[in-house]
Amino acid sequence: MNATQPFGACYADVYDALYADKDYAGECDLIEEIFARRAAGRVRSVLDLGCGTGRHASLLAQRGYDVLGVDRSPPMIERAQAAGDAAKYAVADLRTFRTDRRFDAALMMFAVLGYQLEDADVIAALRTARTHLVDSGLLLFDCWYGPAVMHQRPSDRMKTAETPDGPVRRKARSSLDVSGRRIRIAFDVERGVAGAVERSRETHEVRFFFEEDIERFLSASGFGLVRMGVMPEFDRGPDESTWNVLVCARAATMMGA
Repeated sequence: MNATQPFGACYADVYDALYADKDYAGECDLIEEIFARRAAGRVRSVLDLGCGTGRHASLLAQRGYDVLGVDRSPPMIERAQAAGDAAKYAVADLRTFRTDRRFDAALMMFAVLGYQLEDADVIAALRTARTHLVDSGLLLFDCWYGPAVMHQRPSDRMKTAETPDGPVRRKARSSLDVSGRRIRIAFDVERGVAGAVERSRETHEVRFFFEEDIERFLSASGFGLVRMGVMPEFDRGPDESTWNVLVCARAATMMGA
């Protein structure tokens, strides 16, 4: 069995198949609804930090937005670029990524912020978003909600997906680190390749957040919290039953160096 870093080539190959049931179009509908209701002006340009294989970026580009997707995984970016749409992509760590461009809105979707495990990493990622936003620009990100994680607790799961080469099976074994506010997930993936069975393993650590954490990190990074709601029922407030929350924040006047 091959052990790789998170979002390596083997996992990237089957990522879209494993998440074929994820409602990216519905999530983009929600993103656009929040843009329309909460943005100070019309949103034309979007920075997608931690874009993965570019599913949000691609759909938003098809809807007329000027989109730049950033991800530190070259295999994931390769698959995003293969779509051949109008979105542009860059391989970079979202904590340190810098460009001269400014955007009307920024995204960190699908628990991207949760992969920033230390406080300094969270703030660095949020400051990247702030650095590239116009004043009053919107930041949207989803994350795992601490009260729900503590109440429900993570469990082991098995998922199967179909690909042109045959079925892919992924077993996820999870453990909870309460003091570190994170979940450690060991993914074992089995798939058919050229008539043989290939097995790989990745270990992911994902942080979860409480509301006071989110407010503290946003304030330290030049943002004000607009609203935190359930993902995808954004108008509903989170509780112990809602594992995923969506956060909308607004960029404050440009902070000093």
